[in-house]
Amino acid sequence: MPKYYCDYCDTYLTHDSPSVRKTHCTGRKHKDNVKFYYQKWMEEQAQHLIDATTAAFKAGKIAQNPFSAVPPPVAGKVTIPPPNMAGPPPRVPMAGLPPPGMLTMPPPNMAGMRPMMPMNMRPGMGPPPGMN
Repeated sequence: MPKYYCDYCDTYLTHDSPSVRKTHCTGRKHKDNVKFYYQKWMEEQAQHLIDATTAAFKAGKIAQNPFSAVPPPVAGKVTIPPPNMAGPPPRVPMAGLPPPGMLTMPPPNMAGMRPMMPMNMRPGMGPPPGMN
């Protein structure tokens, strides 16, 4: 009977049956080996990307800061960032309304009104029929 070889665990299983494979693949050691395998693979990929970026930078193919949208300042020259990089636009109050944070009293048409209560909550009124 052929034996099953697990690449992650670097071992042969005694039998090549679905139940033996399932038992092996659900085991803690196998899951740890799979996790370590892919973790090592990701680290190698990251290191490869770092090496390629470093080589491109040394060859002059990448600018000083490729993530900067604003060019570096030139000595004696002032640079102004583009409008989308300057921060949020200034807040302009709507016509007839005070600036935000300045509202201290309710609007005039609401000054004398009390909040409306539901019918069953008003004094002297009991609960609605069928709610006893």
